[in-house]
Amino acid sequence: MIRAYKFLMRPTMGQTIALGEMLRDHCSLYNGALQERRDAYRHGSKTTVRYGQQSAQLKDIRAFDPERQGRWSFSSQQATLRRLDKAFAAFFRRIKAGDKPGYPRFRGVGRFDTVDFPKDGDGCRWDSTPHDVVTRVRFQDVGHVKVHQHRPVVGKVKTVSVKREGKRWYVILTAEQSKPEPLPATGSVVGIDMGIANFLTDSGGEFVPNPRLGRKAAAKLEEAQQALSRCKRGSKRRRKAVEKVARLHRRVRRQRLDHAHKTALDLVREHDFIAHVDLKIRNMSKAPAPKPTPTSRGRLCPMGPSPRPDSTEAFPMPDGGCSSRS
Repeated sequence: MIRAYKFLMRPTMGQTIALGEMLRDHCSLYNGALQERRDAYRHGSKTTVRYGQQSAQLKDIRAFDPERQGRWSFSSQQATLRRLDKAFAAFFRRIKAGDKPGYPRFRGVGRFDTVDFPKDGDGCRWDSTPHDVVTRVRFQDVGHVKVHQHRPVVGKVKTVSVKREGKRWYVILTAEQSKPEPLPATGSVVGIDMGIANFLTDSGGEFVPNPRLGRKAAAKLEEAQQALSRCKRGSKRRRKAVEKVARLHRRVRRQRLDHAHKTALDLVREHDFIAHVDLKIRNMSKAPAPKPTPTSRGRLCPMGPSPRPDSTEAFPMPDGGCSSRS
């Protein structure tokens, strides 16, 4: 069994700069590999460049630019190229399935936040001491970074990743563990149904209320977004306003994850078998896009519930057109 751990890192100022440079250089490698694929397809009779070809060029790239590309781990750069290859594989898979393709895009420096190390000990080293609150992780050309280890890592560490979230840095580990011991049997079976008004309803008729965390933070978010809209683009004040809005959104996201994890843990401890309905909650709460009427310009089909049988108003049809009842 593979289990993931996420710990907060506490880098020094110099280490923070080095981590930012590592993300910048991996982002440059990602964008350069994407540009090569685009050029090969456009100017080479629709030739496809694959991961193996680009990985073979890494040695020459590192020798050509030793200050930016040659200083980082070779395996982490291979992981970045493999990440691009997975993006293209997903792109072609969506085309075959008839979904929206979503061609891989270039990444800005502020939108490339993760670097992966496929193997512990190759470009990184997790120095873990059991039950030690403060431990360290070592990265090539960065040094030993302090980590707030709030729980022990069980099993052998397989991969290490660095992630930036706002001004915070995290290390994500995946560890291979033996088969976990089962919880004591309770003899209970339950079915759950996710909802919108309530977080979930079980087969016993009990409800778990929806915490409505977004509504609780709406006032602060509205104030922060209004302040952001008044800032001049490119200014230092706007960067601070952007960070404040992002921080509020991250807090709501963490609160939602915390509520979901605690609810799931309670269900697992109380029941032996859990059945759930596979529904897409986002589709249930999503409003349909407005559609123009086929007969008149500038008018849209009315949204909301269908009119009464004696109504003469137009209503949306399943095929996307509009009709009227008389």
